[in-house]
Formats: sequence, structure tokens, C-alpha cells
Amino acid sequence: MTALSRNPYVRLVKPGIVGGNLVSTAGGFLLGARGAVDMRLFVATLVGVALVVAGGCVVNNVIDRDIDARMTRTANRPMVTGAVGVPTATAYGGVLAGGGLLLLALIAGPLAATVAAFGLVIYVGPYSLWFKRRSPVSVLVGSLAGATPPVIGYCAVTGRLDGAAVILFLMFALWQIPHSDAIAIVRRDDYAAAGVPTYPVRHGIAATRQRILVSIGAFGVASVALPFAGFTGLAYLCTAVACGGYWLHVAATGPAAMDERGWARRIFLASLGCLLALCVLMAVDFR
Repeated sequence: MTALSRNPYVRLVKPGIVGGNLVSTAGGFLLGARGAVDMRLFVATLVGVALVVAGGCVVNNVIDRDIDARMTRTANRPMVTGAVGVPTATAYGGVLAGGGLLLLALIAGPLAATVAAFGLVIYVGPYSLWFKRRSPVSVLVGSLAGATPPVIGYCAVTGRLDGAAVILFLMFALWQIPHSDAIAIVRRDDYAAAGVPTYPVRHGIAATRQRILVSIGAFGVASVALPFAGFTGLAYLCTAVACGGYWLHVAATGPAAMDERGWARRIFLASLGCLLALCVLMAVDFR
């Protein structure tokens, strides 16, 4: 680890989550721009989303500090070790999120800022404060927040919620479910020890496998809606079919009795590949 990556304030913002959300934001933005990219708007949108997501992650760290203390994987996080105090972290998260919303409102427009605020409220409120601690429905609630970045990017360019925005929201909400379930399988023992009722903890691997398969199938249908609605072209369609088919194949061919985590990791990696491929194709094969 570098000195920067060990910095507690950097760790609080969860850079990996921020980076993943920027990929989908860029995809939505470039789909909406249709080749006419305003670089000032593009950069401002990415920075605004990064700040909002980072702020949400910091506040989530504050809320989850008791859960994190009970899991081996997260026991050395800054909020658990006391490297950053609760008031300081709360203010830090608020400044980041508030600054991001202000930047989006001033440059990307009120609609983009409103969508960002919706995602932030869902993530910090219902998801982090209530559902994550009490119900396996938490993934479905969290998926609503995770689906907002591409919509923010799209609305920053177009200034409207249209069919493409709705499809993007559905696509990325459905994508979140198998992606998150795969993570929950890999970390099942940790979550069980901490009393976090994820779907694998509450219902077992077999039921989670069925939910993953159904979710990937639904995601595949949603992803091909963009070209059929006239927003993307043939190259995107072929990529969406290939990605959805491959992801479904990976999920359907496991798990072996002793390799549940390896199977879940393959699903997780396939989800990232699908996300990246579709964001790239919607950015270049627009209509």
C-alpha cells in the first residue's frame, strides 16, 4: 500500500466504489452527448458525482462502524480504530457530498443534482441506517442508489428524463443485484458473524443462486432495450447480448460444492467486465 492509500481520509471515501461509479457516469454522459462532448460539463459532472459518492461512503463508514468492528476484513477501518473521530468524519462526508451536489446544481443542472441527491439519500438513509441491518431486501434498496450515476451523467447533458434515462436506471439497478449477491457470498462468514442479514446468510447459497440467475436475465433484457428503443446501434446490441450471455453462463455453471467463493468471484469479475464493456459501447455506438 502507498502512503496515500493508507491515509485514513482516503480510505474513508472508498476509492474503488467512487471509481466504479465514475465509469457508469461517463457512460451515461457520453450516451447523452452523442459525440458532442462539452469537456467542461463532462469534467464537472464526473467531479460532482465523485464528491457525492465519496461523501456518501464516508457517512456510511460512520454508520457502519459497529458492524465493521465485528468483521475481520473491516476491523482496521479508520472509524473502527479511531483514526478519525465521528464528528470529524461526519463533517468530512457532509462537506464532500454537499460540495458535489452544489457543483452539479451549478454546472450540470438541477435535474442532475436532484438525481444525485436522491441516490445519496437512499444510500445513507434507508439502505445504511435501516435495511442493511435488518433485511436481505437491503440489496434491492441499495440498487436504487447504485443506479443513479449513469442517469446523472445522461441528465447532465440532456436536461431531461426520457426513455434512455429510464432504461439506464433499470439496467444498473438490476446489475447491482447479482454483483452485490456475489460479494455477499464471498464474505458470507464475515457478514454472519457480524449479524448482517444478507441474502446468502438468511436464505442460503441455493436460493441466492436462483436470485442471481433471475437478476442477470432481467439485466440482459433491460440492456438490449437501449438499441431497440433507438438509443444505441448494432455494435452495442451484439455486445449486450454477448455480455449478458456470458455472465449468465458463469452463474449457471456453479457452484461446485467446495468452491462457492470461487464461483462467486467469477460472477463478480464478470459483472465488472459487463459494466465496462456496455459503458464503452453506449459511449461510442449512440444513435
